[in-house]
Amino acid sequence: MGVPAFFRWLSRKYPSIIVHCVEEKGKECNGVRIPVDTTKPNPNEVEFDNLYLDMNGIIHPCTHPEDKPAPKNEDEMMVAIFEYIDRLFNIVRPRRVLYMAIDGVAPRAKMNQQRSRRFRASKEGVELAEEKHRMREEIIQRGGYLPAEEIKERFDSNCITPGTEFMDNLAHCLRYYVAERLSNDPGWKNVTVLLSDASVPGEGEHKIMDFIRRQRAQPNHDPNTHHCLCGADADLIMLGLATHEPNFTIIREEFKPNKPRPCALCGQVGHEIKECQGVAREKKGEHDEFADTMPTSEQEFIFIRLCVLREYLARELTMASLPFPFDFERSVDDWVFMCFFVGNDFLPHLPSLEIREGAIDRLVNIYKDVVHKTGGYLTENGYVKLDRVEMIMQAVGVAEDNIFKKRKEDEENFKRRNKEKKRRMRAEQQGPAYLTSGQFAPHALGRRDRPDAVQNARQQAFDMRMQHNRHQKAARHKQTINITVGSFLTSDSVKSEAGLMIRGVFRLWEEGWKQRYYKTKFDVDVSDEDFRKKVVKSYVEGLCWVLRYYYQGCASWKWYFPFHYAPFASDFKDIKDMFTEFEKDTKPFKPLEQLMGVFPAASGNFLPETWRNLMSSPDSSIIDFYPDDFAIDLNGKKYAWQGECRLVTFVDERRLRAALADVYPDLTVEEVKRNSLGSDVLFVGKSHPLADFIHELYRAESHEGTEIPAELCHGIQGILNLDDDPILPDKPVQSPIPLLRDISQNFAIGVKFKDPAYADGFVFKATLLSGAKIPPKVLKPGDWERGNREPWKPQLGFNPNRQQAHLDQSGFRALSDLGSYVPRRGQTGRWWEDRTGKTQRKCLKI
Repeated sequence: MGVPAFFRWLSRKYPSIIVHCVEEKGKECNGVRIPVDTTKPNPNEVEFDNLYLDMNGIIHPCTHPEDKPAPKNEDEMMVAIFEYIDRLFNIVRPRRVLYMAIDGVAPRAKMNQQRSRRFRASKEGVELAEEKHRMREEIIQRGGYLPAEEIKERFDSNCITPGTEFMDNLAHCLRYYVAERLSNDPGWKNVTVLLSDASVPGEGEHKIMDFIRRQRAQPNHDPNTHHCLCGADADLIMLGLATHEPNFTIIREEFKPNKPRPCALCGQVGHEIKECQGVAREKKGEHDEFADTMPTSEQEFIFIRLCVLREYLARELTMASLPFPFDFERSVDDWVFMCFFVGNDFLPHLPSLEIREGAIDRLVNIYKDVVHKTGGYLTENGYVKLDRVEMIMQAVGVAEDNIFKKRKEDEENFKRRNKEKKRRMRAEQQGPAYLTSGQFAPHALGRRDRPDAVQNARQQAFDMRMQHNRHQKAARHKQTINITVGSFLTSDSVKSEAGLMIRGVFRLWEEGWKQRYYKTKFDVDVSDEDFRKKVVKSYVEGLCWVLRYYYQGCASWKWYFPFHYAPFASDFKDIKDMFTEFEKDTKPFKPLEQLMGVFPAASGNFLPETWRNLMSSPDSSIIDFYPDDFAIDLNGKKYAWQGECRLVTFVDERRLRAALADVYPDLTVEEVKRNSLGSDVLFVGKSHPLADFIHELYRAESHEGTEIPAELCHGIQGILNLDDDPILPDKPVQSPIPLLRDISQNFAIGVKFKDPAYADGFVFKATLLSGAKIPPKVLKPGDWERGNREPWKPQLGFNPNRQQAHLDQSGFRALSDLGSYVPRRGQTGRWWEDRTGKTQRKCLKI
C-alpha cells in the first residue's frame, strides 16, 4: 500500500529515524571478481536476525527501471532481480531467516485499486508509444538526430500480476537462485529461506506480517528478534509499528525528489519527450566513450529505525491527567489508525485531510484534546471503538469549512509566488527590459577602442524617449490581454470543459460546497440522507476492515468499498451501530479470475484465448467491464497517476463467475496449474540443523503434515509437507536461465511450509511480549526541536560515534588537479573522473 507524501512528511518531522546504509563492495583481482564475505560482522554495526523482502518493490524497478536502460529480455530481468537481492543480503546480512514474499491474489478491497492502476498503465503505455512514434517522425523530417530505434516488444508491466506466465517463470527462477546461494555462499549456510510466490494468496507485505504475527504468538518466539523489512511503500512503517516488536527496521532505496529522467526518444537528461529537438549529445572530451549512453547511477539505501520513531511518538503522544491509565502501545495503535484517514489502498482519503496540509498533526492534536472525553482508546488489538472515533470525526468536521478556505488561500499564494518566480527568471534571462543603443550605449570596461564622439545629442535623446515609450505601451497591452484571457478562462462559459469542471464545479472554499460535492461526485442531492448514510456506513466498514487487516489478518476476502470518493468528516454521525461483523469463511479469487477482474482488454494476451475473447467480443456478457477509453478525475490533484479512473466500473463478482463458467473447460493442463493456489516453500542448506529432519521426511515419504521442532530452526514453528517437485541435496538443479550455469553440486533442500494454525476467533495481542528489551534511547534533547531548522547531516550505520575520514585543503587541491572529486560510499580509497571523463582510482593516506 502506498500513502503519497507520507514518507516525506515523516522523514522531515522525525529526521533521526533515517540512517544511511554502509555497503561493502566486492573486489576484483586479476580480472576475477571476489564477492563480499557476508559471514563477517555487519559494517553497519548492528546484527539482524530476519530479513523480509516485499518482492514487488524489487521486481518492478528491475524489469522496467526509470533511470537506466531496461533489460533486453526476460532472462536479463531475472538476473537483475538476483543482483538486487544480493545487494540487500550484503547490506543486512540476516543470521536466521530470509523471507521473500511476492504479491499473490489480493483481497477484493485491493483489487479495485489494482484494476484502476492497470487500466491507467495500459492507457498511458499506448499513448506513450503513439507519442514517441509521432515525435520521431517529426524530428526526422526536420533533419534532427535520434539514436536508432531498437526493435523490441514493449514490456507490459501488467504481467507482474499473479497468474501470468511471467510470474510462474519468476517463481521457478527464484527457486534456482535460492538453491544456488545455499549451495555456494557461506553467508547463507545457516539461514532459513522462505519463498512465498505469486500462487500464495495475499499481498507480499501482509504475508510477511502474518508470518511475524503467528510466530510471535508461539511460546518459543524470541521477543528480541531484530527484524529488517525491505520495501518502498509507506504503509510498511505503520505495519512495522503494528507488530509491537521493539527491534524493527525498514530498509528502502533513498528517496531523491525531482530526480531527472532521460528522454524516451534520445535518452538525454534535461527535457521531456515533447520538448525533444533531436540534437546529438555533445561529447565531453576527446576520449568520452560514454557520451552516447544513458547516464546511470547505483541507487543507495537507507534504514528507517522504528525504535527511534517510537521514541518520537512516546514524547508526542504521552498525555497527563487521563481518566484512565496511559498505555503507550495503545496510543501507537491509535496513531496508526488515524493515519488511515489520509489515504491507503483500500479507502479514499477524506476531502478535508491532506498530508501536505498537516492533516496528521491536526488529527493528533484533536485526538489529545478529545481522548479525555472518550473514556478510552480508539482501538484495541485491531478492533475499532466506533463511538470514540465519532467524537474525533465530529471535531474534524467542525474545522472542515476553515480547512477548505485555508487550502484555497494557500493555493492562490503558491500560484502568486510561482508566477513572480517565473517573471524574475524571465527577466534574468532576457537582461534589461530596455537598453540604449548608438553613441549612448553602455560599453564594457577595459575595451581598447574608445567610444565615438557624441553627435546631435538632442536627436539621440528624443529617439531614446520614443523607443522607451513604445516599449512601455507594448508591455501594458500584453498585460491587458493576459487579464482578459484569464477572466475568460475562469468564467462559467468555460467551466464545462472537462479539465476545468473538475477544478471549479464543487468549489470547496465557497458556501454550498457539500451540495456541489455530492452532486458532482455521486450525482445525488445533499438532502438525500439515506444515500449519505450508505456512503458513511461503507466507509466505517472500511476503517474496521483495514485495521483488522493490519493487526489480525484478512477479515474478508470479498469486502470492498463500493464508491470512488469518501464522505466528509462532518457526515460521521451515529456510527456506533453501523458495523457488526464481516462475512465468515470467504475465499480469495483464483489467479486467472483475478486477471479477468483487474486487466484491461489491452493486456488480454496474458490470458487464455477464450477468456481473452470475453474482454473484446461484442457478444460478451461482461464486455462493459472492459471500456476502451475512460476519463481520469484528478479530484484536485496535479498528476494523472493521482487521479481516479471514474468510468472504470466495479466488477460484479457473480456476473464474472457466471461468464467464466463457460470457458473454464478450455484451460490446458499448464493453465490449470497456474490457476491453482500454492504454498510457501522452506529451504535450508545441507549443514542446517533442520536439513536432516526434512531429508528424513522425504525418505519416509510422509504425506501428513509434520510440525517443525522449534529447537532446530531458531524457534520458528509451522507445518511441513513434501513438495511435489522438490529440490534435494546431491540432486542437480537445472538453470531456467541460459545465462547461468546448472547447479551440479546442490546442497539445498526444500519443503512446503505452512504457518501455525489458530482457532477461529483467536485474537493476536497488540502489545510488547514478555521479556522484550527496549533498545537504548537514541534521541538527545536537541533532537526534539531540531526539525528542519538546522542542516541535516546523514548518519552512516547505527553507530552515531563512527569515525569518518576527512580530507584537508591540501588533499582537495591534489584531487582538483586530477579532475572532479566524486566519492563513492562503501569503496576503499577514493574515486574521481579525470579530464578525459574516465574513472580513476587512488588510495590516499588520510
